[in-house]
This record gives sequence, structure tokens and C-alpha cells, in this order.
Amino acid sequence: MTNNRTSMPGHLADHIAVNHHISGIFILNQNLSIGENIEELIIAALASEEDEYQDRIVYLPLP
Repeated sequence: MTNNRTSMPGHLADHIAVNHHISGIFILNQNLSIGENIEELIIAALASEEDEYQDRIVYLPLP
């Protein structure tokens, strides 16, 4: 997870574009409190398959 909404998405997209892999990155929402961001991450952890977020960049809150 990261709160770097400026350069991290581009960096990760470049990484994935050259066939490298990541386990997934959640980008925290600056408009949510720390607790709300944590709740979103807990929901994702409990409701997801192990590799569901592989090679994905996900912005919180979840849809």
C-alpha cells in the first residue's frame, strides 16, 4: 500500500509493462481517515482470493 498517488501508479505500470509482477498495490485515499483506509484494507483481505490483486493497482475506497 502507498499514499503516493503522484508517481507510484506510473512506476508500477512501467514495472508491469515489462512483464514484472507485483502482488498488488492499494493506493490509500487521502480523503479517508486512517481508520477508514484500514477498514477498506480489511474488507479487501477478508473478501478476496489470495491472488486477486496480483499485478493490479487499486484505489481506495473499493468500488
